[in-house]
Amino acid sequence: MASIALVLMVCFLGFFVPAPSLASSSNDTDFLRCISTSVPSQLVQTPNSPSFRQLLVSSIRNARFVAPATASPPLCIVTPTNASHVQAAVRCGRRHGVRVRVRSGGHDYEGLSYRSVHPNSEAFAVIDLAKLHAVRVDPRKATAWVDSGASIGDLYYHVATADPRLGFPAGVCSTVGLGGLLSGGGMGLMMRKYGLSADNVLDATMVDAYGNLLADKKAMGDDLFWAIRGGGGGNFGIVLSWKVRLVPVPPTVTFFKLAKTMDQGAVNAVTKWQTLAPALPDDLTIRVIVENRRANFEALYLGKCAAVVPTLRSRFPELGVTHADCKEMSWLQYTAYIYYGDSTINRSMALGPFIKNKSDYVQKALTNETWEKIFLWPKDAASGQLVLEPHGGRMGHIAANDTPFPHRSSVLYNIQYVEHWNGKGPGGDLTPTPNWIGSLYDFMAQFVSKNPRAAYVNYRDLDIGVNTVVGGVTSYESGKVWGERYFGPANFRRLAEVKRRVDAGDYFRNEQSVPPLPLN
Repeated sequence: MASIALVLMVCFLGFFVPAPSLASSSNDTDFLRCISTSVPSQLVQTPNSPSFRQLLVSSIRNARFVAPATASPPLCIVTPTNASHVQAAVRCGRRHGVRVRVRSGGHDYEGLSYRSVHPNSEAFAVIDLAKLHAVRVDPRKATAWVDSGASIGDLYYHVATADPRLGFPAGVCSTVGLGGLLSGGGMGLMMRKYGLSADNVLDATMVDAYGNLLADKKAMGDDLFWAIRGGGGGNFGIVLSWKVRLVPVPPTVTFFKLAKTMDQGAVNAVTKWQTLAPALPDDLTIRVIVENRRANFEALYLGKCAAVVPTLRSRFPELGVTHADCKEMSWLQYTAYIYYGDSTINRSMALGPFIKNKSDYVQKALTNETWEKIFLWPKDAASGQLVLEPHGGRMGHIAANDTPFPHRSSVLYNIQYVEHWNGKGPGGDLTPTPNWIGSLYDFMAQFVSKNPRAAYVNYRDLDIGVNTVVGGVTSYESGKVWGERYFGPANFRRLAEVKRRVDAGDYFRNEQSVPPLPLN
């Protein structure tokens, strides 16, 4: 159970979409009346509906957002079953001054797919894409069309059952929604071989800020299609479906998981891992989870155990891998095993604990002495972990401006900081105590990327900056504070140029949405 809980702590992500604008009660009523003329009543739930609260909470993965989401709920939740329902929601929202937020998996780290940080100032509606979850695989062409409301697990299952020789590079958490994953990048244990999930997007269908249906990338244009593949969800429109490139996987893959305590050399092993893991063959990825003064090494090898053990004995003897540590299975079985601890496929995910996440990118290896301090970093009532994801391989051969995701050749690995607690501390339900994550993050500033200190948009973190609105649109200067950290200065400016072209009025807006680039 401990290993299952550990995985559940680190996979909160979802489809991140816009915050609302100020709307009067008459506008609210007019918006609901407008929706009712275009969307079947059973697909629209208001706070007075008997099943509203259940629907609102159904996709919340982080317990710290249940109270704020239910205390200041959206005007309604729309559960569309086709594109016309999404178009109607956007058009009604524009007409009556109500913004929409969109969620697919509900894993977004700040809960902005279903809540507003300032709920009393702006009304909003939620478009819940859970009923748009189709996956259509073409094994002959090694492609698939997948709806934004489908989960990673849905895609994995349909791809592998259509052709077990095919897979898709994405994350370990099977309940994450594809809409959010692809919008922000999508890291995983095959990214060193095949790149990010977003690097493998071939086409898409979306509803723009005016309610128009853009059927493919030709209708979008090159810049908009570039922007949606890693530029963050909810900035430019609502992507309904994605065409993705599927990748070859062997009949048998090898997974192993080894734990090292400090007494068993965990600090030395992690110190060496920093430069070794990005330089290993692309078929082999080893990530590390540091927790409770131990390091858990999790590895995927695209091949059989007999081929990988000699490599690790030679290049990483500190790990002490043997044939007995290997678990050989199909790629589909692995996707379940790393998440749940066994190879059972169809599972659901319940509400997790109270969680706060942050992220960093490391370009120069930390010393053994620094890692010892990290392993011993004090924590009391709250629990904390670091998830280290190696780059290198294919990641180092994709240009920083090929997609909005810029963290490529200069990166050794990504750090995700995760703090989880029971919500009972004196700081209240929303604030962990003691502040393990904040103090460690401050300490790490000297060791990670700088100017700007980079972060991963799919590990959304409002601590690094939030938007201000000036003259009815988001301020570009306020957006740069956080935006250049997610996307780099050049990519962020290009994203803002795209925003100005496709949504100059800033209809799709939230606390960390891309602002329109000013004309002057």
